[in-house]
Amino acid sequence: MTFKNLFSSCVLLSLIILIPVANAETVKKSKSGICHESTSPHYERTKNFTSFDSLSSCIGAGGRLPKGSSSTSVSKQKSSSYSRKMFGHGWADSNKDCQNSRMETLITYSLSPVRFKTEKKCMVVSGKWISPFSGETIYAASEIDIDHVVPLKWAWIHGANYWTKAKRVKFANDPANLLSVEARLNRQKVAKGLNAWLPPANQCQYISRFIRVYKTYNLELSNKEQVSYDKIRQQYCS
Repeated sequence: MTFKNLFSSCVLLSLIILIPVANAETVKKSKSGICHESTSPHYERTKNFTSFDSLSSCIGAGGRLPKGSSSTSVSKQKSSSYSRKMFGHGWADSNKDCQNSRMETLITYSLSPVRFKTEKKCMVVSGKWISPFSGETIYAASEIDIDHVVPLKWAWIHGANYWTKAKRVKFANDPANLLSVEARLNRQKVAKGLNAWLPPANQCQYISRFIRVYKTYNLELSNKEQVSYDKIRQQYCS
């Protein structure tokens, strides 16, 4: 290769490196702070930008959606990136007494002294619980799920994805957000918010607790959700 050809190749390579690369997955954050996906009409016209690999990460870095855009795609990306491990690996034992958050919740809500599996008193096997979801009495711990009043996935979509790992672990094990309920109804609820699922009994108490928890942690509702939640609260707690 001649010196001239080598020089030309180096110049071309330098130009390639300096050109902002934006493939179909790249989200562009403009100098004015607007996040543009590849489907945005302003995507190709945005030449000076910071690249992000998702719309949610762009917004998390202080960006905002174009005027008139829907946040649906943001919610979808948040939902797809959620996993339980983001809130810790299972139930935490913060005070290291061998009773994790599940066991402590079972002990707290049992109406009679609980029975443990061994003398170490780490695992609860029986007690007497009245489910706030149905009013039914349950005696076997194996038939109980510990419900997150505000579900972890719901919280992730509504702002917990921006929290520190420590705050998410605290949230997942916060007694204010935990209830002892029958497994059947907890698994029916899954990660639904107030506008998608309510328990068969004690709806007002459940609604009030849900709202108190999400406000305590500064989780955010969309305008549409806020209107819906206000109507639900008025309907069941008037």
